[in-house]
Amino acid sequence: MKQQTQGSRLYLISIVLVTIIGGLLFGYDTAVVSGAEKALESFFRSGLGELYTAGWHGFTASSALLGCVIGGAISGFMASHLGRKRSLIAAALMFFISAVGSWMPESGILPYGEPSMTLLVVFNLYRVLGGVGVGLASAVCPMYIAEISPARIRGTLVSCNQFAIIFGMLVVYFVNYMIRNALGDTAEMIQTAMVEIGWRRMFLSEAVPAGTFALLILLVPETPRFLALKGHDERAFSILERINGTEAAKSILAEIKSTVHEKREKLLTYGLAVIVIGVLLSFFQQAVGINVVLYYAPRIFENMGASGDASMIQTVVMGIVNIIFTVVAIFTVDKVGRKPLLIIGSLGMMIGMVALAVLSFTDTIGLTALIFIIIYTASFMMSWGPICWVLISEIFPNTIRSQAVAIAVAAQWIANFLVSATFPSLSAWSVGGTYCIYALMSLASAIFVWKWVPETKGKTLEEMSKLWKK
Repeated sequence: MKQQTQGSRLYLISIVLVTIIGGLLFGYDTAVVSGAEKALESFFRSGLGELYTAGWHGFTASSALLGCVIGGAISGFMASHLGRKRSLIAAALMFFISAVGSWMPESGILPYGEPSMTLLVVFNLYRVLGGVGVGLASAVCPMYIAEISPARIRGTLVSCNQFAIIFGMLVVYFVNYMIRNALGDTAEMIQTAMVEIGWRRMFLSEAVPAGTFALLILLVPETPRFLALKGHDERAFSILERINGTEAAKSILAEIKSTVHEKREKLLTYGLAVIVIGVLLSFFQQAVGINVVLYYAPRIFENMGASGDASMIQTVVMGIVNIIFTVVAIFTVDKVGRKPLLIIGSLGMMIGMVALAVLSFTDTIGLTALIFIIIYTASFMMSWGPICWVLISEIFPNTIRSQAVAIAVAAQWIANFLVSATFPSLSAWSVGGTYCIYALMSLASAIFVWKWVPETKGKTLEEMSKLWKK
C-alpha cells in the first residue's frame, strides 16, 4: 500500500470551506432580521394595532433565538447518533424551509398580506425552525472542523467559522440594503414597499446560500473521530491519511482509539468544572451584549442621529470592521493563545460600553458614538467571537464532546435570547444604564477567563481527557 508522506492541505481546506457555509448561514439567518424588523413592526401593527406590543415585537425580532436554544439542545443527540455530517444536512434543510416560509408565512392558506395573530404565530414558527437550524449548525460546524483539523492549526480553522458567521452578516447587510433601495426612488415609496414586500424578499434571499449548503455538504466526509468511535476504523484512517499523511494518521488513530474504550463515560466523568466552564464561556459571549449591537444595528444608528441610507451604510462599515478583526483572531489564536486574546477583548469591550453609556447619558450622538461601537465590536471579533467557539469545540474530551457541546451551545442561545429580547424594554428604561450592564459583564468575563479557563493552544483533542483528569 502506497504511503502518503504528507497530507493534502487542499483537501482539508476544501472540506472546511464547505463546512463554514453553515457558519455563513448562522450569521445570515440571525442578522437578516436587522433590516426587516422595522417593516415587520409596521406590517403587523397595521393589522393588530395595540395588540402588537413592544414585547411582541421583541419576541418576533428574536424568535429565531428560541429555535437556536432547541437546536443547540438537540445537537448532542443528533451529532452522536446521526453523525456530524447528517446533522449539518438537517440544518441546511431547516434553513431552506425557514427562508421560504418566512417569505410567505401565509403558506397558500391564510389570506395574503392580511396581518393577523394567526399569521404572526405562523411567521414566528418559521423563524423558530430556522433558529433550530442555526442552533444545530452553531454546535456542529465548529465540532466538525475541530475533529477534522490537525492540532497545530485547529484554532485557526475553527476561527474561520466565525469569519463565515460575520461574513454572512455582512452579506445580508448588503443584500438588505440593495433590496431596500430597489423598492423605489423616494423615502416614502421605499417605506411603503418595505412594509408590503421588502421584508419578505429579505427573508427569501437566504434560500440561495441554504440550497447551496444542502448540496455541497453531501460531498464532505464524516469526521474520523466520529467514525472511530462508531468502530469504522478503516474509513477513519483513510480520511486522516488524506489530511495528515500516513504516519501521522496512524498515530492520531491510535490516540483516538485509546479513548474509544471510554465511550460509555457519563457526562460528569471529568467533573462538573469542565461543564460549568463551557456553559460560562457561552454565557459571557452573549451577556456582553454583542447581539444587541448586531441585531438592532440600523435602529441604534438611527437613534444616534443617522437616518435611512446613512444608518444602513454605517451598519455595513461596522460589518467590514468585524471581518478585519476576525481575521486578526484567525492569525493569532494559534500563536498568542486563547486566554490572552479573550482577556484583551473583554477589556476592550468594557471600554467601548462605558464610553457609549457616557455618551448616552450626555445625549451625545454622531461620529464619536460610531467610533466606540467599532472599538467594542472590534474587541469582540478579535476575541470572544471566534475564540469562544474554538474553546467550546475543543475543550471537552472526545467521549463527552457531543453532549457537553450541546449543553454549552443551548446555554449560549438561552443567554442570546434573553439579552436580545430584553433589549427593547431595557433601552426604554435607560439606554445608558443598559450599556453599563454590558460593561460590567465584559469586566466579569475577563476575570472569569483569567481565573478559571485553561489554555488549550497546541493540545490534541485526545489530550483534553488528561487535562481534565488532572
